Amino acid sequence: MNEFMIKMDVPMEHMRNLFGECDTYVKKIENDFDVAVINRDGAVKIVGQRANAEKAAKTIEELIALSERGNDLQQQNVDYAIEMGKESKEEVLLQIDEDCICHTTSGKPVKPKTLGQKQYVDAIRDHMIVFGLGPAGTGKTYLAMAMAITAFKNNEVGRIILTRPAIEAGEKLGFLPGDLQSKVDPYLRPLYDALHQIMGAESFAKNMEKGLIEVAPLAYMRGRTLDNAYIILDEAQNTTPAQMKMFLTRIGFGSKVVITGDASQKDLAPEKKSGLDVAVKVLSKINDIAFCNLTSKDVVRHPLVQKIVKAYETYEAKEDKGSKSFEKKRRNRNIEYGRK
Repeated sequence: MNEFMIKMDVPMEHMRNLFGECDTYVKKIENDFDVAVINRDGAVKIVGQRANAEKAAKTIEELIALSERGNDLQQQNVDYAIEMGKESKEEVLLQIDEDCICHTTSGKPVKPKTLGQKQYVDAIRDHMIVFGLGPAGTGKTYLAMAMAITAFKNNEVGRIILTRPAIEAGEKLGFLPGDLQSKVDPYLRPLYDALHQIMGAESFAKNMEKGLIEVAPLAYMRGRTLDNAYIILDEAQNTTPAQMKMFLTRIGFGSKVVITGDASQKDLAPEKKSGLDVAVKVLSKINDIAFCNLTSKDVVRHPLVQKIVKAYETYEAKEDKGSKSFEKKRRNRNIEYGRK
């Protein structure tokens, strides 16, 4: 098949951003689309089979447009643009990039980075209760925190309440030293980290002192009614059904709730049911409750994390299929023996 060539003019100030360090990004585009990308005198030539060259050109156009908006291109942007290019979903990245939730203390914009994250953020805006479900690194907690802080700063809610079950990740940590706050802080550290980054340590401390921001273990929610608050329950896969029911029945008027969890990372005892799994089944048909299922495509940490998540998903799917097949054979054997 004859090779096809597309010539593109790329502004010099965006060339380095597009190509990446040691041409990393362009090499990735070349490998994934099976094309050659040549930089000559401020113009980029894309050579390959027509369909591949056109998809690569559209991906490069989208990345240049992102760069022109002032974005510092990251590996995640390039990987996601390539994935969307393969699926012929043009301009998805540009549409996502328009949605700026807030800025961190260093001035960095907080935005959704994938289609799944954009749908998650939109669901939080439109619904009173949202379940954000998905693997590690999909931004479930961080985006929920950004939305909570933005609502708080805009006086849409009077306070922020952050909670998670205080359960060890499969290790017995024993008795932690210090007062009550010192004992629960290690469990809540991820929430503190996000608050400090988006709100700033000083502002966080000031609002915490006034009681406008509360970070507490889930057990401390019992008996309360939470009005006019933005409430985030993190690591919900580690709740029991009774804890989840208790939490959901705390919600008062003027409140918004985001519940995040990863069903594949439960730290409960094997015989215990997860409150998150039960809630998904029980509440799926109730209006104003949204369920957002993020996947390995929405992982925005290091690209290796995405590969790790995919590898575990494949392994667990095989294990699940194998155990179901074994159980089916066992039942069939029992039936056969029963007949005899």
